[in-house]
Amino acid sequence: MDWGLLLVPLAFFGFLIFGMPVGFAIGIAGVIGMLDMGPRFLAMAPDRVFAGLDMFPFLAMPFFILAGEIMNRSGITDGLVKLANALVGWMRGGMAHSNMVASVMFAGITGSATADAAAFGNTLVPAMQKAGYSRAYACAVTAAGSIIGPTIPPSTLMIIYGSIMGVSIAGLFAAGILPGLLIAAICMALIALTARRKGLPKGEGRPSFRSVFLALREGFLAALLPVFILGSILGGFATPTEAAAIAVAYSLFVGGVIYRALSWSDLYQIAVRTTRITGIIFLIIAAASVLGWWMTFNRVPQMIAEALLSVSDNPNVIIGLILLLLLVIGLVMDINATLIILAPVLAPLTVQIGMDPVHAGIMIILALNISLMTPPVGACLFVLASVTGETVEGITRELWPFILAEVAILMLIAFWPNLTLFIPRLLGL
Repeated sequence: MDWGLLLVPLAFFGFLIFGMPVGFAIGIAGVIGMLDMGPRFLAMAPDRVFAGLDMFPFLAMPFFILAGEIMNRSGITDGLVKLANALVGWMRGGMAHSNMVASVMFAGITGSATADAAAFGNTLVPAMQKAGYSRAYACAVTAAGSIIGPTIPPSTLMIIYGSIMGVSIAGLFAAGILPGLLIAAICMALIALTARRKGLPKGEGRPSFRSVFLALREGFLAALLPVFILGSILGGFATPTEAAAIAVAYSLFVGGVIYRALSWSDLYQIAVRTTRITGIIFLIIAAASVLGWWMTFNRVPQMIAEALLSVSDNPNVIIGLILLLLLVIGLVMDINATLIILAPVLAPLTVQIGMDPVHAGIMIILALNISLMTPPVGACLFVLASVTGETVEGITRELWPFILAEVAILMLIAFWPNLTLFIPRLLGL
């Protein structure tokens, strides 16, 4: 028996249990694996660290993160919230509906679930409380809408997956549009169905044309950013990295020149926060490259594929097992780390059972997105708990219907490929 195959996962999960940051846990586990293979293999670890980051598409990530931070800090996104409220705020449970619509708009700017949760936790959750919603329900709606962020492009998870697996990032961006809109639609339907039973407040009446026009004018410049990003990428005018740089320039111009809402102090804080977020993600990617090489050398992906195929050779059963694996691991692991470790394992298996690589990528990414709002380590839950003061338990009690609804959407997307691939095929991607 190769004891390394037992020692490495035990070391990795042991480090996580004792609270070691996930990037260090992955890297040390990979080094232990290389040491088990022999000291000469350890000399390859530094090379693998740099090789894991030496991908041009990865440059898009810090740019998209920076653009989102600029838009958030300058208050430009407040206009999107007002526009969403003008469109659907008049309904029963209107502010909950507005939260979902704003999440769709916000997704096209930041592509980050935690940024969405933090921004709305500071703004929409207090406003919903003031309007008569319970804090736990307001947080639950925000958490449910937050995963729209990394589903509708731009999405750092799509950039990571596309770069690692050699899948078209533009194709993944296009494929994420319908699933993201479907999540918003189903969550809004759930809010509407339960609004009267929960006694959710009703808005003041249908908005006038003037109020919608004023809200549209205020949020117009912010709403244009996703158009620039997606239009330039899907139209073939720019790569995702170039589009991300355009997004930074546009957000700086709008926030600094038109709205005059950015100071030098703001820019410094934005740069620090962007560096921290990017550093964490890149540390995980670099460390996972070491562990990934060890897994590939020891044929771990092939062994997992053979184990799953030994259960059944039915593609639908295999897809179900993959989803179950992702949802379970997502309960206890950071989604970036999970994606980087498991994508090279699961993606070849999906190709083997005949799945389109873009369809498989969206399925994997959406399954991991759902884990952002599931305890015990759901990042969005902890962001909302820290921002609002609500307990994770209280948020989870109100959140479970949304979790079930989004798992149902995941199943629909997994077993109905045309839903995901319609827009990429329409655009010839």
